[in-house]
Amino acid sequence: MSDAAVPPPSRLPLDWIAASLKRERTRAGLSLSELAKRAGIAKSTLSQLEAASGNPSMETIWALGVALGVPFSALVEPPTPSVRVIRAGEGPTVASEQANYVATLLSASPPGARRDIYHLRAEPGSARVSEPHIPGTVEHLVVSTGKVKAGPSGEAVELGPGDYLTYRGDVPHAYEALLPGTTFVLIMQHM
Repeated sequence: MSDAAVPPPSRLPLDWIAASLKRERTRAGLSLSELAKRAGIAKSTLSQLEAASGNPSMETIWALGVALGVPFSALVEPPTPSVRVIRAGEGPTVASEQANYVATLLSASPPGARRDIYHLRAEPGSARVSEPHIPGTVEHLVVSTGKVKAGPSGEAVELGPGDYLTYRGDVPHAYEALLPGTTFVLIMQHM
């Protein structure tokens, strides 16, 4: 299936990411060089992101979140009003470099709770391989449409509409769409 099967996502507002990176890097007491080293990215890339330029991939943002010890959503979630509606096909999205896989953050973990909720769209082709998230992460996945193979490396299972899967997210894992138009909800619980 061509890349045209998944409509291009709206671009993440870089000013949200820049402000979040600066806030979390300062909170952690890390220099640009040290954070870049821990995340395995170029210092120039991190500098561009903190200046609200560039086009970060999902993998870059995840690597920075892991290096900072914060959930992915802490780096991409804007401030929210008291009532919030996200219409289908809207919301902050980020695409994978590895696969035809787009994540839309529906709800970040509020203070005192540690969970994020995503709606994902994926197409057959390459699997979206994920490195371990912060220690204690548990993922919960519910398939909406299509078919997906997901789970930890060596333990992935095939799921269809309505199926639920939970597994450790702090170990290598992957998601692979097996049918066109596959969608699922992913809840990341951070212990």
